Amino acid sequence: ALVFPHQFFPTHDRYSAVLFSFGTYFVGFAARPLGAAIFGHMGDRIGRKASLIATLVMMGVATAGIGFIPGYATIGIGGAILLTAARVLQGIAVGGEWGGSVLLAAEWSHRGKRGLAASWPQWGAPAGLLLANGAVWLTGKLVGDGAFTSWGWRVPFFASAILVAIGMWIRTGVHEPPAFSRMRDAGSVERAPVREVVRRHWREVLLTALLRTGQQAPFYVFTVWVLSYGSGVLGFARDNLMGAVLIAAAVSMVTIPLWGHLSDRFGRRRIIAAGCILMVGWPFVYFEMLGAGSFTVAFVAIVLALPIHDLQYGPQAAVIAEAFPARVRYSGSSLGYQLASITSGGPAPIVATWLMHEYGSGMAVAAYISVCAAVSLVSLLLLPDRQARDFDAAD
Repeated sequence: ALVFPHQFFPTHDRYSAVLFSFGTYFVGFAARPLGAAIFGHMGDRIGRKASLIATLVMMGVATAGIGFIPGYATIGIGGAILLTAARVLQGIAVGGEWGGSVLLAAEWSHRGKRGLAASWPQWGAPAGLLLANGAVWLTGKLVGDGAFTSWGWRVPFFASAILVAIGMWIRTGVHEPPAFSRMRDAGSVERAPVREVVRRHWREVLLTALLRTGQQAPFYVFTVWVLSYGSGVLGFARDNLMGAVLIAAAVSMVTIPLWGHLSDRFGRRRIIAAGCILMVGWPFVYFEMLGAGSFTVAFVAIVLALPIHDLQYGPQAAVIAEAFPARVRYSGSSLGYQLASITSGGPAPIVATWLMHEYGSGMAVAAYISVCAAVSLVSLLLLPDRQARDFDAAD
């Protein structure tokens, strides 16, 4: 949102540059369902561990590779094409990553602690946001704004290789969950899990995707689009906005497992329903605070946004995993989760940019988020409650 418009989409029209940049961002989301199908099949047929190692390698190559891509001034539109290709690879990897990490946590956990256990992979979102934005902020401080825009933005992408190495070390030592190991040893794994999901569990896929609408759209508005909106429209300093998002991410690292834990005690549906209802009204307060003309007020809005969002996000992984039987759990969970990337997550910054351009008011974006939250609430009510599901059973 801050660098790519200048590096790969130079134009005198800021609206077009930002829109093109977010369009490239969306391409990665569009590729996620493909990754869900590919690695979901692998995870249900071969194993969760093998799938997770493959996704990590693909993600590492694609992310570090972005740092090597020449800008528009060097190879013209070729830079944007290479960036798009890297984003597609990232999207495919992420599409298979989530299901494996959640299932390893959930399938190894006790039924009464599944909400908390499954929330830890969700915890990776704010942790990654904190690391990514922190790396960008620190690099900018060390090299200065001019150097950062010129070449410094590449450093965080190169540094991601360190995280890949750590992740590989961890994942090679992980064992398969007992439920999958028993199915594999008995020769009862599903031969075509994706086909089985589409034939017999399409309703769960659709409802879990819609369930994420009210969480996905606001997350990318609150953490990505707000950087462009806050600096380009409201005139706040880039560093101040990044600092606010970093603090919000740090708070979110506490609230995600908290809401996951409370979902074990009071029920997932109650916690998520509370989050949906709050998200129907919160966006209007959020944009009023952003537009108040005071960065202090805007700071409070940015920091509060993610804990409210986390009421849905914390228990979400357990709900989605519980919606599918063990034989197709990786494929079903991944497809449901990543389908929302196309319908609500990826388009959110683009839709928000367009709404702001057309109506000139953050209230239009607030209304968009509010509708998304209402969709999630209806989907939650239609999705059967399977919190008591036995994860050791194949069906």
